Amino acid sequence: MDRHRQTPWHTLKLTEVYQALHTSEKGLADAEAVERLRKNGRNELCSKPPKTIPQMLKAQILDPMVLILIGAAAFSAILQEWTEAAVIFTIVIFNAIIGIVQEKKAQSSLEALRNMSTPTARVLRQGEESVISASKLVVGDIVILGDGDMVPADLRLIDSANLKVQEASLTGESVPSEKDAENILPEACPLGDRSNMAYASSIVTYGRAAGVVVATGMDTEVGNIAGLLDNQDDMDTPLKRKLNAVGKTLTVVGLIICTLIFAIGTFYHRPLIPQFLLAISLAISIIPEGLPATATIVMALGVQRMAKQNALIRKLPAVETLGNATVICSDKTGTLTLNKMTVTHIAVNGDFETGTTTPVESVAKQHPEVYRELVYASALCNDASIDPGRKGAVIGDPTEGALIYMARAFGIDHEELEDKYPRVFEQPFDSERKRMTTVHRINGKWTSYTKGAVDEMLPLCTHILTSEGVRFITEADRDNIAGLCLSMSKNALRVLGFAMRILPILPSDDDESVEFDMTFIGVAGMIDPPRKEVADSVRICRRAGIRTIMITGDHKATALTIAKELDIYRKGNTVISVEDLDAMTDDELDDAVKTTTVFARVSPSDKLRIIQSLKRSGEVVAMTGDGVNDSPALKAADIGVAMGVTGTDVAKDAADMILLDDSFTTIACAIKEGRRVYRNIQKVIQFLLVGNIAEILTLFIATLFNWAAPLLAVHILWVNLATATLPALALGIDPASKNIMNHKPVKSGTLFEKDLVRRVITQGIFVAAMTICAYWIGASIGSHVTGQTMAFSVLAFSQMLRAFNQRSNTEPIWVRDEGINPWLILSFVASAILMACILFVPTLQSSFQLTRLDGTQWLIVACLSLMSILQVEIAKIIKKSNHK
Repeated sequence: MDRHRQTPWHTLKLTEVYQALHTSEKGLADAEAVERLRKNGRNELCSKPPKTIPQMLKAQILDPMVLILIGAAAFSAILQEWTEAAVIFTIVIFNAIIGIVQEKKAQSSLEALRNMSTPTARVLRQGEESVISASKLVVGDIVILGDGDMVPADLRLIDSANLKVQEASLTGESVPSEKDAENILPEACPLGDRSNMAYASSIVTYGRAAGVVVATGMDTEVGNIAGLLDNQDDMDTPLKRKLNAVGKTLTVVGLIICTLIFAIGTFYHRPLIPQFLLAISLAISIIPEGLPATATIVMALGVQRMAKQNALIRKLPAVETLGNATVICSDKTGTLTLNKMTVTHIAVNGDFETGTTTPVESVAKQHPEVYRELVYASALCNDASIDPGRKGAVIGDPTEGALIYMARAFGIDHEELEDKYPRVFEQPFDSERKRMTTVHRINGKWTSYTKGAVDEMLPLCTHILTSEGVRFITEADRDNIAGLCLSMSKNALRVLGFAMRILPILPSDDDESVEFDMTFIGVAGMIDPPRKEVADSVRICRRAGIRTIMITGDHKATALTIAKELDIYRKGNTVISVEDLDAMTDDELDDAVKTTTVFARVSPSDKLRIIQSLKRSGEVVAMTGDGVNDSPALKAADIGVAMGVTGTDVAKDAADMILLDDSFTTIACAIKEGRRVYRNIQKVIQFLLVGNIAEILTLFIATLFNWAAPLLAVHILWVNLATATLPALALGIDPASKNIMNHKPVKSGTLFEKDLVRRVITQGIFVAAMTICAYWIGASIGSHVTGQTMAFSVLAFSQMLRAFNQRSNTEPIWVRDEGINPWLILSFVASAILMACILFVPTLQSSFQLTRLDGTQWLIVACLSLMSILQVEIAKIIKKSNHK
């Protein structure tokens, strides 16, 4: 079967196709069809078995940060800190449940793809027509297609009449493709240009046809996409990779510290059990137990904010990933454009002499009489209609739908016009004539209107309509019309010509031609126009250091025109078509993607190859799309962004994020939110690790010099959970900086940027020094327990106060353009209340082995705690002065 899919059927004559497939124009015998079905399988999409829940659970548990949490919970249990052990185990279970639910949702993408297959098909078997389940189609069957049918398998057309097939879900083209069974095409012909083929999942919008099945199930083009989608492993997001790196680093450091402390204690001949417990408490102190949970909550809140801006996040890490995106690869149709053919320019009368077109918007408001016949021809010579059930949607050919809306711009309702001037005769469109004609009784005269390809229609015209009336057409007129149409085509406009004729009598013969001696009226140029707001969004992204690349199945000229209008393509950029792409090696492509902003006429596998090339080049790639053809690339990208309105179920299920309004502009808002989340997670990491380092250094120095322990394990655990978690959460929802979209994306492979590492180390050392100082002052003026109480208080209050100057690493604590963070104030108050309970409630005070402090001791604690804020602010001033 795979051999059949690889055969270039579009290059073969029908006799060769029949011979290769051992069939004929009468179809297969029933017995032969049954045998082929048994041998090759049903016409259905299949996939590798989905992961089971135990497999998903195993993957969740083996995550490095989860292993650290499990280890921390086990150590807490050894230390008989049952409450903390229970909390950490609860976090592990909660994270595992979320991960499994998300993965189960992701598995629905192939199921949605299967549901696209049509349930029945009309086939010829043994020369007789019958309707069978589409799943029972086999290679060699003859399938009959009609208007509105979904193509059930890949077909080599054997007969066609005025056939148009909508292939947007496969090729990305918004205009239906005209088909002709008699064509023989070159082998290198792109999929979107194979006019003698019809592919599974595409829809017949006009005409009828018959075709022989050349591929079924997974061997079809849509099956190939399913295979690409199924073979894409779930990719780690940048945040997940960075958090994993944090986990591994902390694990190694924790093991080294445990070993070192235990060895030092053994050297000093300390009792093994207390020394072991101290080593365990140090290991726990370096693990920021609240980090994974805090990161999850921060991203979840980001999801809620983004949903209000029409960006629906399906996978939590996608929030941060989009913030780090360096490239946005966007499909054209329906993403950058409206996915709605629209007449933008028309030309009549003197326009041909001046070589200029007139925007519809500018003339529609004026209603000049010279345009009346053009508008009438557009509305009456038309088989489309407005869909009453869907606002803005058209029933029929999108090109004809565009003409209806053009007529509305001139104040003409095509239905009312048809009621007033009903169609009394017609010559339907066919691919040979490339035009259609309808006849109407207008003002007592039989009037015919013809529309179609200008080059086919112009030789049949003997007159031209001008503002002075009808006159004979000259060769200069013909040259002017042809030149203007060529200019419109170069600007990616689809051009239709219009003509009319006053008939002496109404034709009585259905085959009688009225398409001669016509009067040329004018032309209309249409395009799937770009969304007006996209250009500004592209510029915002460029200012933020993010490139926008258009990847489309549409023609090069059309793609380039749209790219220029949206400021995606600039001088110095390159455009690559499918022919160029096929000729490139992976190394050549890796070099080309650095300057290319438009990829045209590409296939689904090409999109996947481009994404992979960008990722090899170190880019963090966001891919937008709406069709089935986009789904493999959506899944392979660091973040896939699907269209919520026009997107297929397959695209939505393969994506990480869905744009509810289909607006590219929403991506810019989502990027800003993603950057906010990323920076806030960095703030949380900085805040938590400074406290962890202070705890480690305090106990390590005390152990190294054989001092009495300034802190107990229970003190460390309390600080980590009670006074660090709430402020960390508050920092996680800090407002975004006003300049957040003026910075380049972070390409670093770790959350630990150089400045972050420097701040964590210097602040950690300072807080440790203040903690040790508090212990020695307390032990000197009081007792060992007094010293521990003062050290514990300084460590906790320093942590709480530092949260306020962690909001910015450059601006002073009293300057914040984004305003105050009320949640930070509330978290400080809540943590202060918890600390007050431990320090002043006798029962809790005793259980934590603390003592009551006097006024002088509290003044010392306050001064040493405030010193941590002072140290950070001085460091900011020094950094700013050095920068200047």
